[in-house]
Amino acid sequence: MQFTPIGRVVGGRAEAVEDHWRDTTAVIRLDGDRFTTAAVVGLDEYSHLEVVFGFDRIDPDAIRVDTPRPARGNPEWPPVGVFAHRGPFRPNRIGVSRCRLIEVDGLDLHIADLDALDGTPVFDVKPYIREFGVHTPVRQPEWATALMREYYEPA
Repeated sequence: MQFTPIGRVVGGRAEAVEDHWRDTTAVIRLDGDRFTTAAVVGLDEYSHLEVVFGFDRIDPDAIRVDTPRPARGNPEWPPVGVFAHRGPFRPNRIGVSRCRLIEVDGLDLHIADLDALDGTPVFDVKPYIREFGVHTPVRQPEWATALMREYYEPA
């Protein structure tokens, strides 16, 4: 499979910073050569989006799938495999995140809380529907809870 971006992130952060993504605003600018506003009819009825994007600034040669490592290199956390964390050093360099949809303006989707950088290619946008959320209790290791403690907290 090959993916062609449907758009790009415009604005927000220019450099990767691990935490404090809440209220970071940006625009997902959809490709006007491929889409018309017909593609976003009804999207403004939703409060949140799920966004699939590319970690395009990650060097593919830096990805190690055969060596468990602690998240963020923190030696206090256990080494885990590539599929046991959500970091950007992934085999296909694909990110998935949820964000708030503030406004739909033509092919510009004004958003907040998306942890993707300015210029990031966007491969898909889906409305978040609560029924697709989990229906059973969520279990996760304590190190993951600690890692996320300030991820969406204001700076």
